[in-house]
Amino acid sequence: MKSILSREYGSPETLIYQNVEKPIPGDGQVLVKVHATSINYSNLVLLRGKPFPARFAFGLLKPKYLIPGGDIAGVVEMVGKNVTQFQIGDEVYGDLSICGWGGFAEYVVVPEQAIAPKPSLLTFAEAAAVPMAAVTALQGIRDKGNVTAGQQVLIYGGSGGVGTFAVQLAKALGAEVTVVCSTSNIDIAKSIGADVVIDYKQEDFSQRQERYDVIIGVNGHQPISIYKNSLKERGTFVLVGGSESQLFQMMIKGPWIGLKDKKTFVHFLQRAKQEDLIFMKELIDEGKVKPVIDRLYHGLMNIPEALTYFEQGHAKGKVVISVVGE
Repeated sequence: MKSILSREYGSPETLIYQNVEKPIPGDGQVLVKVHATSINYSNLVLLRGKPFPARFAFGLLKPKYLIPGGDIAGVVEMVGKNVTQFQIGDEVYGDLSICGWGGFAEYVVVPEQAIAPKPSLLTFAEAAAVPMAAVTALQGIRDKGNVTAGQQVLIYGGSGGVGTFAVQLAKALGAEVTVVCSTSNIDIAKSIGADVVIDYKQEDFSQRQERYDVIIGVNGHQPISIYKNSLKERGTFVLVGGSESQLFQMMIKGPWIGLKDKKTFVHFLQRAKQEDLIFMKELIDEGKVKPVIDRLYHGLMNIPEALTYFEQGHAKGKVVISVVGE
């Protein structure tokens, strides 16, 4: 089968497009024919081995996982013994980041708990845009932010992969949502339901009088202290991703920066969960959430180009690669 291999840390040009042996599912596993995959920030971490602490999980001197790729959407082609949730022909999607990666290939073997039925309203390319970004947004909004109906929520960085899902999830939970983004992304933010859009090139949101119950900061780089005054008393700031400087600030300042006003500053690492994939499928099938796709590349051989574009940081929504038909 065709695949993308990562044998060393470096730029997208270090990736190798090569044939490898097609895997066979073992006990409790399924073989999925991959129809589409997508790019997430974690793909860059796995590619470059940065920030350096990530290497303790991904391999200290070279990548531990030969075939990268987390998000997939495809069709079950073979099932191993004791598989109870799926059968041949089922359309599925999933996040493979906790079970060895391997999504940048024509086929991948995964534990049945790593995938879920594909949202019926989506194409394979659209479904591949969902798993990691949507579940990250879900866990940030619902589990860490505890967003409820009627709350005021601000999302800084609401136009990328995670951000576009976060906006829609907050709206689905009944919140009033303000999005901070660049001028070129205003229309996207409005199209997915933002009640208020602030162009950070024209205005500093922290100088506004409005205060928010929850603020979600997605892959930002600004000091976390700028969010403090924009939170209501007992408000919560959730950092999703973020630069190395932000992560360091959260480690040092996070536990005490909001103590006086009973404000909470939290950072978390997304963890793939089948029940969250099922939850997202239900929301999508109900028409409450939809993936936003910036670019669609065709063929595994174009993954280096897709990663190069994604790394520039200007993607409006998700970057997806169609695998079938190359």
